[in-house]
Amino acid sequence: MNIQSKDSFIDRTLRNLKQSWQAVAGGKYNASAASARPGLPDEDLKEIRRQMLACLQGKGGEVSARARAATLGHIYLALNFEGKKRFLNLLAVDLDVDHLIINQSIEDYRKAVDINARTKLLTKLRQSLEAPRLRLLTQFNESPEGVKFLVNMRADLISLSSGHSDLLALEEDLKSLLTSWFDVGFLELKRITWNVSSAALLEKLIAYEAVHTIESWDDLKNRLESDRRCFAYFHPRMPEEPLIFVEVALVNGMAKNVQSLLNQSAPVIDPNIANTAIFYSISNAQKGLAGISFGHFLIKRVVSQLTREFSGLKMFATLSPIPGFLKWLQKKLANPKFSALNLDETEKVKACVTNPANIPLNKLLLKVFQDHSWIEDKKLSGSLREPLLRLSAHYLINEKGLNGRALDPVAHFHLSNGAIMESLNWMGDVSPNGLKQSAGIMINYLYDLESIEDNHEIYTGEKKIIVSPNIKNLVKV
Repeated sequence: MNIQSKDSFIDRTLRNLKQSWQAVAGGKYNASAASARPGLPDEDLKEIRRQMLACLQGKGGEVSARARAATLGHIYLALNFEGKKRFLNLLAVDLDVDHLIINQSIEDYRKAVDINARTKLLTKLRQSLEAPRLRLLTQFNESPEGVKFLVNMRADLISLSSGHSDLLALEEDLKSLLTSWFDVGFLELKRITWNVSSAALLEKLIAYEAVHTIESWDDLKNRLESDRRCFAYFHPRMPEEPLIFVEVALVNGMAKNVQSLLNQSAPVIDPNIANTAIFYSISNAQKGLAGISFGHFLIKRVVSQLTREFSGLKMFATLSPIPGFLKWLQKKLANPKFSALNLDETEKVKACVTNPANIPLNKLLLKVFQDHSWIEDKKLSGSLREPLLRLSAHYLINEKGLNGRALDPVAHFHLSNGAIMESLNWMGDVSPNGLKQSAGIMINYLYDLESIEDNHEIYTGEKKIIVSPNIKNLVKV
């Protein structure tokens, strides 16, 4: 699927949502208000504010309230970037908590002596801390596809709230609501197949794949062959919208190269003789659910299902990207004091690169990594193999982010789930994206079923990373 067809898919999804909300509005549908100009100028903004307040007042009963909310939702879907920002800012500021009421409630509670009075005042205080906009968000949720609408709204908020502090509280309110609605206990794990799953769902799989782009329908069919598995979590209110999905290859031995793994010409093997399940792609399909974690439950559920289906599977591992490595390395190389290579490695690289201006080594390396032609030079790529593997091992093991977590986001995800850093793979992904992210290096994370829980506790509690000798020894070189 090319970019243009992805846009067509997104437009069609938006059109379906608009139509369903217009149907709910019915006789209450305000055609004039719903045709508000996309940029939401001031005169339109006043009308939107009036309709928001009408929703909160609840006049006319439940049916009227749903119709008003559907009208507002329909308007929101028609807005452009600036219009959405103004709409959301109205929700964030005009429908926020009343700080004067909060302060007065706190003061009343402090002064109260009688236990019954304190109990009532505490209830009043709790109510004052709940922003009125939460009731409106809940009304959106009650409309058809309302959950999907709110997930998309939070995706908009995530991109808009950076640098706009007024929107942060609204984004947190929405995240809190979605977290409660998307508890893993409500989610259903389904296998996606070529023959049974709907064409619409397969199309979404192509659009949402975030790790290794699905180039065509033939590519997708190959990923759903008998020696492959694809599983996704679904919410009952979003039955045709995958939340997160994982692609698995059933093979013999540890996979080292993703191009070989996805080769459409490779023979299909009998999955019953496979001894290894390789998780090669895990994609979050809904941007609006960022920060709401259920990926680790997905992996555990899939492992459980695969072991029931195939008794021969003895090893569960990933073939994963290292998305932050080259960006980190380039930042380090910008510092002239950073030594990326030892003396012997420096001489080997300099012997492979024409450097008439005699620029310093770090700048020379930055120039090498500006494009991907270096991998076609066997002598140059060979001279870079050892130092890049060593540096990537250092990056994965020693570079830390917030609260002592691994700096690399994929590493943090798998380590949090109890995986082990097992092995690094030179030229594991030679696609343009693989070279841009990690100079083509990939990593296998091993899920040892007997030690998953212990590894999880060690990483999350002690901030220690479990690393195989294969990778640990690279750092010692």
